[in-house]
Amino acid sequence: MTLARRFVPNGTLADGRDPVLLTPEDAGWTYSGLHVAAFDADETRAFASGDAELFVLPLSATDLAVTVGDETFTLEGRPSVFARVSDFVYIGRDTSFAVTVQSGGDVALPSAICNRTLPARHGAAEDVAVEVRGAGQATRHISNFGSPEAWSHADRLMCVEVYTPDGNWSSYPPHKHDDSPECPVNNEEAYYFRIGQAGTTDYAADGFGMHRTYTGERPDLDPSEWIDDNLAVHDGDVYLIPRGYHGPCIAAPGYSMYYLNVLAGPDGERSMAFCDDPAHRWIRETWEGMPADPRCPMCTADGPVL
Repeated sequence: MTLARRFVPNGTLADGRDPVLLTPEDAGWTYSGLHVAAFDADETRAFASGDAELFVLPLSATDLAVTVGDETFTLEGRPSVFARVSDFVYIGRDTSFAVTVQSGGDVALPSAICNRTLPARHGAAEDVAVEVRGAGQATRHISNFGSPEAWSHADRLMCVEVYTPDGNWSSYPPHKHDDSPECPVNNEEAYYFRIGQAGTTDYAADGFGMHRTYTGERPDLDPSEWIDDNLAVHDGDVYLIPRGYHGPCIAAPGYSMYYLNVLAGPDGERSMAFCDDPAHRWIRETWEGMPADPRCPMCTADGPVL
């Protein structure tokens, strides 16, 4: 993949009024996809999952109804990803469904091509496992709404939300889960970024952060497949990780960082297992006894922690 296809600035993947429509074919891989659908107030839109499973995850939308056949799931949602941990709905492959959003706003539909057809299921915000990870300036919080450990009702799709307070580093030490011989699993991974104004739940159109992905000089790959990306990321950008160590993601002072991680791979068992870059693994030892940043978690099912 070229740099232009790994890093996808806000608007590049727009489909009409929808901010993002990313298929596996667009990404140049096999499984992972992402659709961010925009709704007007009181609008109903019909969808079909086709050969993929997906989550219906409100990003900036409240008072939703997701209808699958004769069953309707109601979601409280949230006005911003920084406002609270959201409830969600899982949709299996080969399923037609409709989403109604009273408030209007954006809804994420992260997806993965899969084999098994599973029934729709609701996930309550109160049941989402919120994890504070790291310490000091590497403190971040993870909302494990769709991780293998927290959500077993999926065939291939894995999703988490990562929140990084302004000035902090996340996805650190750099790690990978790719086609390297030493990796326990091989996952395609997409990052969907939202940048916020620190100390509020508002988005920041002019805010930014930094992201790094690199492979090093891998002898098992053609040099054209080596990666060394160091990028500024802004609100609404997408970054695609076909392989390589990813991290850190750095939230600039004054701007909070959120990213939705969408993962899927060919392995029969869903797993987000990873291996650290050996050069930086020692950093984990420095966290022992170091306090976590008290700004994490940045939000819970009850609302923002400001």
